[in-house]
Amino acid sequence: MDLKDKIRNIQDFPQEGVLFRDITTLLKDAEGMKEAIDQMTAKLEGVDFDLVLGPESRGFIFGMPVAYNMSKGFVPVRKAGKLPAEVVSKEYALEYGTATIEIHKDAIQPGQKVVIVDDLMATGGTAKAIVEMVEEMGAEVAAMIFLIELDFLDGRKVLPDYKIESIIHY
Repeated sequence: MDLKDKIRNIQDFPQEGVLFRDITTLLKDAEGMKEAIDQMTAKLEGVDFDLVLGPESRGFIFGMPVAYNMSKGFVPVRKAGKLPAEVVSKEYALEYGTATIEIHKDAIQPGQKVVIVDDLMATGGTAKAIVEMVEEMGAEVAAMIFLIELDFLDGRKVLPDYKIESIIHY
């Protein structure tokens, strides 16, 4: 199955000149969604890790079933102000401005190995911020798995020393 065929392309969204890769058409297709999650899970065969981290919000969509398939726990990475207990935060640059993400301080223990699962690798900014938080907490990033990678944005360049896998490349 070619998963690219399940993704809708929307020109000039969210702004003129941008070609948006809309995964909602993949998500509503039961076979396509299952295939995407199965392929993401397969990329983790043989990887030694303890937890799956998924950034808000589409990382939740893919991270939870991957964690379930691999019999691992899941840790949500949220936007600032969404988690109720003590957090570790990281501010990072966006194309226009900054954003802050957070993880519960007790969600990851020193020495644990984690996998980051998300829908999209673009510039790598979100993934890099998560990596920095994980390492500040004394844990290790074993791998990162993305449904889509926008190769022309060179997101891997900001994460040269990490195992990165993607299912669909544009």
